[in-house]
Amino acid sequence: MDNLLHRDITDQIIKTYFEVYNELGYGFLERVYQNSMLLELKNKGLNVESQKMIKVHYKGLLVGDYFADIIVENVVILELKASEVLVQENELQLLNYLRATDVEVGLLLNFGKKAEFRRKIFTNDRKNLNIDLSNINNLDQ
Repeated sequence: MDNLLHRDITDQIIKTYFEVYNELGYGFLERVYQNSMLLELKNKGLNVESQKMIKVHYKGLLVGDYFADIIVENVVILELKASEVLVQENELQLLNYLRATDVEVGLLLNFGKKAEFRRKIFTNDRKNLNIDLSNINNLDQ
């Protein structure tokens, strides 16, 4: 477990997440938590970008874009939520963000009634595979 990808950065982010959560609690809009995380991460000397546009390509053609909540040190995407609980769609959204970029690590941080986070990894060596992941649970053989 000591060799987690970008562990030093994700440890700082998670510590900052709990600092912000403990200070603000729950109930604010996502933007309030995002601004607080940006402030604290910058204060810790980390390079952060907010609402960075990520372009999605299909067969070399631009088919859409999205905006990552926060990117830290160009190696970790943060997806922030302020909802009752995290759901599978939140995790899939983060995985899609990782799939569309060179970033391999993502953190899903929820500022709900209960503090919860998820760490996701999608390594670049797996991103070029042409596999339909929707049927992965049906592969019992």
